[in-house]
Amino acid sequence: MTQNPNGWEIPWRLLVSEMVGTALLLLGGLSIVIFMFGAGSPMERLVPSVVVRQCITGFLFGCVGASIAVSAVGKESGAHINPAVTLAFWLMQKLDGRTALAYVLAQLAGAIAGTVPLLVWGSMGRSVAFGAALPGAGYTTATVFMGEAMTTFTLIAGLCVFIGFRRLRPFTPLLMPFLYAAMVPLEAAVSGTSTNPARAFGPELVSGRWDGWWIYWAGPIAGTAVAILVCSALAKRIEVAKIYHFESDRRRLLHDVARSA
Repeated sequence: MTQNPNGWEIPWRLLVSEMVGTALLLLGGLSIVIFMFGAGSPMERLVPSVVVRQCITGFLFGCVGASIAVSAVGKESGAHINPAVTLAFWLMQKLDGRTALAYVLAQLAGAIAGTVPLLVWGSMGRSVAFGAALPGAGYTTATVFMGEAMTTFTLIAGLCVFIGFRRLRPFTPLLMPFLYAAMVPLEAAVSGTSTNPARAFGPELVSGRWDGWWIYWAGPIAGTAVAILVCSALAKRIEVAKIYHFESDRRRLLHDVARSA
């Protein structure tokens, strides 16, 4: 860590890991979106049903996130890879404000790094705005906002349940594939099922499509705040600001408790 004049140690290892994790999420996850729905993709012929392709896309996108959570990146930074998740841990007082802000900036930098390579998809990528989450045609702004708020609420509440109960905690990454496999076909037509401001920001920047961009910040923030309020009792049971708890985290916690005794 590097210490600045104000005495705050900049957690560079955590921030680099968070940036890399977010970049991998967007590069891998949005490549899946482009391949499944981009114009000229063979998947439209192989899997004609849009709903089935949405289920598969959500599941695979969740698998990418789950893999990052249990990787070396997740071991280092906790694999938030989503400003909404970082906000949740901050609201639960598991992160200080400056570290939380630094995490969000690292996630946005990772979003850029992960989406610029998507340009290699060319016309197929452009046909779906490189996977950008966009308001659905015919839906009001309020409906799109509520869609993002409700899906993010479900994500954060689910994380609170899995991380809050010790027996469920090891299976937290498995929540992601099944949760998104269910949410994407239900809500993709409304808002694109972003639930992640960084995931929305990257393809917006690359594609130049900023339709309702603020919704993809305001919706997840609102959904996260409500989820933490509802799950406040569970929040007290959460020990570390990580999606997946490695054995080394547990040993460190026990060591800290022993030192404070």
